[in-house]
Amino acid sequence: MTPIMDKADAAALIVAARIRKQLSWADIAAELDAPKVWCVAALLGQHPLTAEQAQKVCTFLDLDDAVRESLQLQPARGIDPALQSDPTIYRFQEALAVYGPALKELIHEEFGDGIMSAINFNIDVRRRPDPDGDRVVVTFDGKFLDYRW
Repeated sequence: MTPIMDKADAAALIVAARIRKQLSWADIAAELDAPKVWCVAALLGQHPLTAEQAQKVCTFLDLDDAVRESLQLQPARGIDPALQSDPTIYRFQEALAVYGPALKELIHEEFGDGIMSAINFNIDVRRRPDPDGDRVVVTFDGKFLDYRW
């Protein structure tokens, strides 16, 4: 018996298949009928897929059962420390380091004592044209969870 393929190895095969087939992440998300950001995160190993979703994406990308099996595993969520210095990822960390305390204060002022869920959560990325250069708009949409004693 062989071990189940590591999620990182499955993700590398998915990325390669997407590029070689000249598909966008939006194309794959549409095929899975799933939100784009969630779909990309799942295919990069951060969420498990159902058996049906895993089969559908593997058929769409011509990937084998080893990838399908890996996609259904529970992930170890988080970021590879080697990726933390990537400029795009680092800028998100920088933005939260600068604005995180202000966001916390504003959430508490508006909602009370609690947090924004990252489990009951939606996220979206879009482009907004601007004469000074296009803008990246990232929307975090999480359920408010109040602390209950």
